[in-house]
Amino acid sequence: KMIEVRKETEKFISKALLVGVQELDMTGAEAREHLNELSELVKTLGIPERPEIFVVLREPNPRYLIGSGKAEEIANLAKDSGAECIIFDSDLSPSQQRNLEELSKLPVIDRQEVIIDIFAGRARTKEAAIQVELARMQYSLPRLKRAWTHLSRQRGGALGTKGEGEQQIEVDRRIVRRKISVLQNELSQIRKRRDVQRSLADRNEMPRVAIVGYTNAGKSSLLKALTGADVYVEDKLFATLDTTSRRLELPSGQSALFSDTVGFIRKLPHTLVEAFKSTLEESIHADLLVHVLDAASPCWEEHLKTTLAVLEELGAGDKDMVTALNKSDIQADPLARAVLKSLIPDGIFISARTGEGLDSIKGAISEKLRKYTSQMNLKIPSNRHDIAALAHRLGKVQSTKYARNGDIEISVTMPIAQKGKFAEFEK
Repeated sequence: KMIEVRKETEKFISKALLVGVQELDMTGAEAREHLNELSELVKTLGIPERPEIFVVLREPNPRYLIGSGKAEEIANLAKDSGAECIIFDSDLSPSQQRNLEELSKLPVIDRQEVIIDIFAGRARTKEAAIQVELARMQYSLPRLKRAWTHLSRQRGGALGTKGEGEQQIEVDRRIVRRKISVLQNELSQIRKRRDVQRSLADRNEMPRVAIVGYTNAGKSSLLKALTGADVYVEDKLFATLDTTSRRLELPSGQSALFSDTVGFIRKLPHTLVEAFKSTLEESIHADLLVHVLDAASPCWEEHLKTTLAVLEELGAGDKDMVTALNKSDIQADPLARAVLKSLIPDGIFISARTGEGLDSIKGAISEKLRKYTSQMNLKIPSNRHDIAALAHRLGKVQSTKYARNGDIEISVTMPIAQKGKFAEFEK
């Protein structure tokens, strides 16, 4: 049977006390932005009431993360406000969570667990579900003791024997480790199948473009606007986790395969980065990245830094990139636009919702992918109409002329990798 460590958080929670933590390397404004984002994450989980308290962390406390006096204040505030759980906008160690729960008599969770729970609710394919379950198991393994505290106190029996709770914890750890191994093997098989699919795509030699960016920046909306893809779009953090790929013919005549990716976020749990590498590796293997930035967000600069940092961690930091400054229909302030443009000179203002700037984005993508194409002038014998048809299918034909003897002269923009098919017919 699957171990459920946090059964108490599965019931409907109508109120949660949010604890913002200003850590040593943060300004007050940054910490406030992080707490606002946590509130949006918790809202995405469906918790309507979210009272807040803010803590300045001068020195981490190994017992509660925060000072004991502040921990008691938070516990009392949670009780007085009727909160059903306490959520920290910071990572808590298993022992800190356990100590805070004993103090408050309420479930205490951290930002990591919130994000994992959101991912669990957004997974729509088998692969995404496996990835989320793997992250959940890896997160839960060191925290199993929290579920058995009431049993671990019952230590009857001979000297040196283990209590019922300790025995159960060890059983559960074995079950969870075995489940982690099974999930990792399943993901490995999925990755192998994807590698086969990718090698087939390579044989088709179609350039790949990955749409990346901070969560809720409008990546899926842009894919839909560019390609007409029937993708799930919603104004929520992590609206979808599953990669969607669609073919698009660009103005240059070049075709490319466009894929969206799961959104990035501050403090993305490392277990999720690892678990979602098979999804995020669309960025690694892409020929070009389209970075979608929410130009209307007051936090756009930190979103930019976060996205670039995650791309660097994935090994995709040196990829060619086109930056789309999305939601320009909302960000109409000329001064704000000027600041954005001065800091991101190559950025292109677009609106995936209204269509503003989409032609400019397509043009920029075409220009970046130009190195993957070659201009060819072909002279095809009259008895080789199959070659002419192939040229039309694989490239963008600019002109066609028919000689008196029936030969066909074609001027075509061709993917470089396909040139070999036409070498004997090139003039």
